Amino acid sequence: MLILGLESATAEVGCAIGGHEGVLASSHSARGKRHAENLTPAIEFVCRQARVELSEISCVAVDNGPGLFTGLRVGVASGKAIAQALRVPMISVSSLDLLAFPLRFTDRRIATVIDARRNEVFWAFYRQVPGGIQRISEPAVGGADDLAAELQAQPGDTLLAGDGAVRYAEALTLRPGIEVAGGDHAYPSARSLVQLAHAKALREDWVRPEQIELLYLRKPDAEINWSVREGA
Repeated sequence: MLILGLESATAEVGCAIGGHEGVLASSHSARGKRHAENLTPAIEFVCRQARVELSEISCVAVDNGPGLFTGLRVGVASGKAIAQALRVPMISVSSLDLLAFPLRFTDRRIATVIDARRNEVFWAFYRQVPGGIQRISEPAVGGADDLAAELQAQPGDTLLAGDGAVRYAEALTLRPGIEVAGGDHAYPSARSLVQLAHAKALREDWVRPEQIELLYLRKPDAEINWSVREGA
């Protein structure tokens, strides 16, 4: 089974191909809000690198959020179009899960934090379990101060990941034992998407393209702006 993974929930666009042999090729690019123009060349690139024809793909995996509204729409719409054209099933994975997965070997609590703009963040908490990670809280949205207060109230050490953790590091790491993960942990990874999707595919935990639901957690910015203008 070959899985095409498309990740576009944040400022970075990612694409990867993999299967039983692991991830065969991947591409990640952060060039502002150019999700639509970056994604198609990325798909062509990873196909060439993996020496795979798009027609050989047997499942399409997408990040279903939470994240930036426009980016999510681009990635999921592209994934649906490819899946429908190839007549293959789809798998969706949360962006917060994708951030936590590379940290699965830590013995600390994990908090994944995505910048939601408007001085807000999306977040969820995780813990290590045999073979991976387990989410221990529902995805939430709120101000960085709200998350900081929750972190202060929880005992033990916490490792933070995500662009929201980087942006609000000073506010979130006031207590000793709370640390922002270094290295390449600011954005969800298409490589992680393929790995998690492969595990789901083995359980036949897939859906049809029209069944993919996006996890927004709040109204799109355009709708918020319209409501504000209406109120004014």
